Amino acid sequence: MKIGSSQVQHGPASDRVYLMKLDDADMPDIVDRLDDLACEMGYTKIFAKIPAAALPWFRTGGFVTEAYVPRMYRGESAGCFMSRYLAKDRAVPGNEKLICDVLDVAEDKACSPLAPAVDCSEVRRMGPEDAEKMAEVYAEVFESYPFPITDPGFIRESMEDDVAFYGVMSERGIEALASAEKDSSWLCAEMTDFATLPGNRGKGLAGKLLARMESDLAEEGYCTAYTIARAWSFGMNAVFARAGYRHAGVLPNNTQIGGTLESMNVWHKQISAR
Repeated sequence: MKIGSSQVQHGPASDRVYLMKLDDADMPDIVDRLDDLACEMGYTKIFAKIPAAALPWFRTGGFVTEAYVPRMYRGESAGCFMSRYLAKDRAVPGNEKLICDVLDVAEDKACSPLAPAVDCSEVRRMGPEDAEKMAEVYAEVFESYPFPITDPGFIRESMEDDVAFYGVMSERGIEALASAEKDSSWLCAEMTDFATLPGNRGKGLAGKLLARMESDLAEEGYCTAYTIARAWSFGMNAVFARAGYRHAGVLPNNTQIGGTLESMNVWHKQISAR
């Protein structure tokens, strides 16, 4: 949905309002309008991805900075992930020890080489004709997801909105998937929607997808890649650490995946210079 000209997503699954793309023309009123929407719907969190220039307005409105990504905006200035909590317990991440353990393991593996992918597989850009099979893979991997990724129509619409999907293919079909959600105005992209079929895990397929997406984005002139990864996932956090991403912060109880609210880690990497 739109608030003014800004892109907003909200719903009961993740119990939040998410400001995905801020339009400068909506400042500063949008801070109060996000709060009004959250109160009207009874949500317990407002989450916002904003350029650093807007940070003072959101801080005045009760938002706290949870992750900070240098050079996220056109390779020139930072991007901030900020939250305002309407329930105190929502701000406390569950299983903090596990989150710390995951980060420790990821940092230990930061200099390790990526595990090789299976020889029979190759990465290719997916098209609208692949949407049905892609939706089946996502449905098998995720019990639930913050976006309707198991709907072929949603996948096709996402492709039209400049989300680039990639798959690791073999003679059996799709082995793993991921996407780069491109923001051409910020020259950054979110590396997301990673899904590897259970029988293929531990073979380095996510790393292979990530490398291909980075390469294509760099050729297109994008400066920064980032991800919002499940904070309890040893595997995905290690993939990004090994690929040279840096940890930017933790988003407590941010996203509903697999039937429960999970905290998320933000990682970032400069993939090209302007």
